[in-house]
Amino acid sequence: MTGNDQQPRSIVDRVKNILLQPAREWEVIDGEAETIGGLYRRYIIPLAAIPAVAGLIGMLAFGFSVMGFTYRPSVGSAVASAVASAVVQYATTLIGVFILALIIDALAPSFGATQNRVQAFKVAAYSGTASWVAGIFAILPALSWLSLLGLYGLYLLYLGLPRLMRAPQDKAMTYTILIVVAAIVVALVIGAITAPITATFMRGF
Repeated sequence: MTGNDQQPRSIVDRVKNILLQPAREWEVIDGEAETIGGLYRRYIIPLAAIPAVAGLIGMLAFGFSVMGFTYRPSVGSAVASAVASAVVQYATTLIGVFILALIIDALAPSFGATQNRVQAFKVAAYSGTASWVAGIFAILPALSWLSLLGLYGLYLLYLGLPRLMRAPQDKAMTYTILIVVAAIVVALVIGAITAPITATFMRGF
């Protein structure tokens, strides 16, 4: 935290500003008084639910597609399977933010940055905004490819990481690139973990 110790914005204002004017918003975020628990309660938990809930609605309403074939769940056990799948996705997302923040914080000294657990969680939380908001497109299977707009989060990470972690200019780019790679790896690992679990639930269809 900085000496400004401003109070965090509302979730709606934060989402709008971090997506539309990220450079300016990272400056605001840098000066906010925050806690890890507060970040989870006010921001991460509600926003990370968007892809899971949207995917659940889309699956129950339209089914899910595999290699051009669409399957629609029946009522009963299929609904329970879809809900369980959404819960797994949601839980692993929350864990993924936690892991990424720990990586950001742990690597900071290696690049001359300031180790600060709360600042690291700010970076991990707010850079995930684009991905979570883009998850709304999972409601309509035909638009699910628009979830790729979540890659904008890598740009948010690029802008926010050096500022919040106080990385010196000559090492900021390397630090950022490494964390971007770490974010991609974390996402891939989470996907690899959830895919077989989700497939197991889908057998209920």
